[in-house]
Amino acid sequence: MATFGYLCPLILMCILVSSNAQLQQNFYAKSCPKAEKIILDYVHKHIPNAPSLAAALIRMHFHDCFVRGCDASVLLNFTSSTGNQTEKFGIPNLTLRGFSFIDNVKKMIEDECPGVVSCADIVALVARDSVVVTGGPSWSVPTGRRDGRISNASETLTDIPAPTSNFSTLQNDFAKKGLDLKDLVLLSGAHTIGVSHCSSFSTRLYNFTGTFGTEDPSLDSEYAANLKANKCKSINDNTTIVEMDPGSFRTFDLSYYKLLLKRRGLFQSDAALTTSTTTKSYIDQLVAGSLKEFYAEFAQSMEKMGRIEVKTGSDGEIRKHCAVVNS
Repeated sequence: MATFGYLCPLILMCILVSSNAQLQQNFYAKSCPKAEKIILDYVHKHIPNAPSLAAALIRMHFHDCFVRGCDASVLLNFTSSTGNQTEKFGIPNLTLRGFSFIDNVKKMIEDECPGVVSCADIVALVARDSVVVTGGPSWSVPTGRRDGRISNASETLTDIPAPTSNFSTLQNDFAKKGLDLKDLVLLSGAHTIGVSHCSSFSTRLYNFTGTFGTEDPSLDSEYAANLKANKCKSINDNTTIVEMDPGSFRTFDLSYYKLLLKRRGLFQSDAALTTSTTTKSYIDQLVAGSLKEFYAEFAQSMEKMGRIEVKTGSDGEIRKHCAVVNS
């Protein structure tokens, strides 16, 4: 969300300053003109061989932006203030993937233009390009973000929306970041690609009320039985992987929303989207509309998310290595 401050010395006109004012298309056009093509070429070369990484990389971008803004703080292994208890080691981020992919891109960019392109911009561009390469929507990624120097594992629990969240929690989590209910529905649509571990939703199958054997009544009973019989056979299963959009998890389409209307969303946070008349109405509109319309609206929400609390100008730094702050 843009933060605004008024600077009003008597001899100067009052100036409105926005924290994201300096993000712009092709920010590196003069300082590193090949940067965006280097990133796109690397994505084109590697993502088709590992298409599931597209979902992992858009998830990384989301988790980065929701904690301290889109500043690549999720990539840090260590800081002097928190040691190795950085965001990367927070519970919501323990299943993040794609760090080595980002590191490889950063190395190529550093070889071309040392100390110019931020890790935060690389994460944002890689997320977009990976989704496009796998046949999904494109969106505008203005650049000029700078990298944060602070990363704290504890903040991941307070700022990243949890898969167990109910509607009011989701609404508050998104509102804190300047995102509205339409953004909530559209950004959740990224669940159309990718996978989840059983541990993210097994309480819905086995222990919903706190009593073992209770099931979430908002989950389709046939779907729940199938998950218990064939996927998450125990509440203690932390390793089995389940498609978030079964039968279509490699395709960026509308089937995720269609499943929500059949009470087959995997997470409580998915099911929660149908408990509000406002978000349910958005889902109905998306399902009744075209893929092109979904892509256009998804693109707007992704660009909006990519502007959350960005650091620009002299804030932050341009890290030499994405996993450590500059010394």
